[in-house]
Amino acid sequence: MFIFKSDKYIIPIEEIDFWENGIFDKDTKDQKKNKLAMNMINNAIDNVENNRVKKINAIWLETSGCFGEVISLLNSEDPNLIYMLEKFVDMKYFGSIQGDQGEEAYKNIIDNLDTEYIFIVSGAIPTRDNGLYTTVATYKGEKITAMKAVSDISKNARIIITVGTCACFGGPTAAKPNLSKALSVSEFLKRTDIIKIPGCPANPVWVAGILGYIASGGIPELDSNGRPLVYYDTLIHDICPRRKFFDQGIFAKKFGEKECMFKLGCRGPVTYAYCPVSRWNNTFNWPIEDNTTCIGCASPGFPDDYEPFVKYDSSNV
Repeated sequence: MFIFKSDKYIIPIEEIDFWENGIFDKDTKDQKKNKLAMNMINNAIDNVENNRVKKINAIWLETSGCFGEVISLLNSEDPNLIYMLEKFVDMKYFGSIQGDQGEEAYKNIIDNLDTEYIFIVSGAIPTRDNGLYTTVATYKGEKITAMKAVSDISKNARIIITVGTCACFGGPTAAKPNLSKALSVSEFLKRTDIIKIPGCPANPVWVAGILGYIASGGIPELDSNGRPLVYYDTLIHDICPRRKFFDQGIFAKKFGEKECMFKLGCRGPVTYAYCPVSRWNNTFNWPIEDNTTCIGCASPGFPDDYEPFVKYDSSNV
């Protein structure tokens, strides 16, 4: 089947069957994990090195949040951030990794607003008191709020990408009582054409895959919430290694047991994400495999609509 559509390139993606005789096949998962992301990344590198496309210019702005997306990206391994920067992304501004400081750093943004660039945002946008709860810079004596920076940078951006649930849907930053009146980037800009890569934090493998695909000239097909279908079109519940227990009505009574954790509060049945496939940052683990529940962190409404994250329901167990 074809998941991605592009005027320049069409990338065929195989239908992946993770089940064998009704049991989740770990060997199959190990062989095929992140194949989709790496296909996109490798295609981008090949196009850049053969002068078919130029490296994409990018501005990454960190606003109000925990910086988890940045930390997870810095810890990425396959590919790592240095590899991405060398091969297909030219970061014109990225506060956490650049050497420039103060006005000189923000000037890197100003100097690139007339070029072709993609705009990446991590963190929500506080709007209370005209945005003074989050200032991202001081430039020529003016405090630059996240509100102003996002408004200015988004105007000429070829593509806007939000990374992490705070930027995508408001997330923990906009959780009740939301004293800073924080909004997601799409709510703040009142735009529906934003590519959203949610997660708390977002899986860096997914970030790399989407950047690689865009570098190849493509635009990922999105779901109704703006999430790339390649990573968010399947319920965790449907590809969970514990699904066979759910189907048989066998549930864990406490953490550490191998059965389905639905009655302990698992949100896998309502959460769309490829966590069982890519797992965390291309490693061997992810929440359910680590004997904790899915908390629905890649979903709109997280965290308020998904609390409590843990519950003990002993009825009919």
